[in-house]
Amino acid sequence: MTAHAVSHVYFGLNPMWVSTCILAITYAVIMSEQVNRAIVALVGSGVMIVVGVLDQEEAIRGIDWNTIGLLTGMMILVSISRRSGMFQFLAIWSAQAAKAHPAGILFILQITTAVLSAFLDNVTTVLLVVPVTLAICGTLKVPAYPYLFAEIFASNIGGTATLIGDPPNILIGSQVGLAFNDFVYHLTPVILIVMAVQAIMIHVLWGKDLKATPESQAAVMAMNAEEAIQDWLLLKQSIAVIGLVMVGFMLARPLHLEPATIAMLGAAILMLLDNWAHHNEKAAQNIHSTFGDVEWITIFFFVGLFVVVHGVDVGGLLNLLASKLVAATGGNMAHTGFAILWASAVLSAIVDNIPFVATMIPLIKNMAPSFGGADHIQPLWWCLSLGACLGGNGTLIGASANLTVAGISERNGVPFRFITYTLYAFPMMLVSVAIAHVYIWWRYF
Repeated sequence: MTAHAVSHVYFGLNPMWVSTCILAITYAVIMSEQVNRAIVALVGSGVMIVVGVLDQEEAIRGIDWNTIGLLTGMMILVSISRRSGMFQFLAIWSAQAAKAHPAGILFILQITTAVLSAFLDNVTTVLLVVPVTLAICGTLKVPAYPYLFAEIFASNIGGTATLIGDPPNILIGSQVGLAFNDFVYHLTPVILIVMAVQAIMIHVLWGKDLKATPESQAAVMAMNAEEAIQDWLLLKQSIAVIGLVMVGFMLARPLHLEPATIAMLGAAILMLLDNWAHHNEKAAQNIHSTFGDVEWITIFFFVGLFVVVHGVDVGGLLNLLASKLVAATGGNMAHTGFAILWASAVLSAIVDNIPFVATMIPLIKNMAPSFGGADHIQPLWWCLSLGACLGGNGTLIGASANLTVAGISERNGVPFRFITYTLYAFPMMLVSVAIAHVYIWWRYF
């Protein structure tokens, strides 16, 4: 497949260097923030095809339609559910549970996000939590950015704890044969530590300085949460459908269903129920409003980015880097594990972690004979998982959840700049990987 895909590069140029240059230029323009990132990614993907790094069929194969379907389906579910007043209710309840204290709310939302992300896809989690967050911040008149930043970190950290929490774990589990309990036993302990440290860092960075006026706090505590519900029938329908979708995600493997199928079916059912309840002009208006709420900029950014990254993968850069990484360790298990951990973390911050993990899995499998068989290289899988999942926090383009939060927040008037996010996030990501390094050394080496 790869040879066919790169056989028509113009002027006989090296496909690896061509694809790498396109990736570098694409990311540089995205970081400059002079052009909308969706436009940049789509142009980059088109150039990949036009110059011959990929043909169109290969480009389409590079798009992760499961991610696209999952994103779209959950955006539709959230859009419809929002009309019931569900998220306003949750916002009031959460704020009152923390006595309307901004720092307490920041902590509660981080923990909630991390727990949900352990059992649901990260993107699904932030799609459910971010509207609540924006509503809370609007009521208390506090800046939303610290909360959204914290939720990005919490979603990627929490998602690392289980088999179903993050796409790299799903890849590793399915291709290596590791079960749900394996991930919980080996990864959850360190994730609890990482989450605690990150919560403390975010509190020191932002939480301790977040203040709300006594009037705003009193107004929040005086609210009646039930009054926020605007459509009780839609609320019940939304809770039922979202509940079934969440159960579907947890049972996706035994049901042999992809998350995108579950999300899109749930979205279609909720739209049908909503349409059924309004046999008038409002039904058509609701449908247009629902599809209008889909973050199309985020969707098309993913489409373009998947093609660009697949071009780099097919061009051979990821395979070359992974091969050199393995060779440089000299066959030492601990050195190999730490190299995989740190390289995965850094590369996952700048390149989508899914193709990197997909490239690393067969390379690590081939190392099994050198270390005494497949049963002896399990620590390397935990190094790969921790590096790829935690590394996704390093930049705005490191993980799907990051871009999803950025897209929703910008649409609601909260700027999410690439450079600003990276300056905060990359050092914090390195701290989490350092904790993982110590944990792996202590437990396995």
